[in-house]
Amino acid sequence: MKQTRLANKLLKIRKSLNLSQYEMLQKLGLEAPYSRQSISFYETGKLEPPLFILLRYARVAGVCTDILIDDRLKLPSKIPAAPAHKP
Repeated sequence: MKQTRLANKLLKIRKSLNLSQYEMLQKLGLEAPYSRQSISFYETGKLEPPLFILLRYARVAGVCTDILIDDRLKLPSKIPAAPAHKP
């Protein structure tokens, strides 16, 4: 079962942080083999990010991973949000 809203949520996080795809790559602390194209593929749904990258997105956005993974849950209107728990 594939999440239908994940790609859009990842795009919204990057845009809310006012970052380019390359800047998002840096913010997530990713290096080769990941590239700006990886971020593009995640945001268009061509690829699903591995769990450790979802965790990094969640931390950068200040949300729980549930928010990213569960299509029924919406991102908060303000990102970065104040997380409900401490990492």
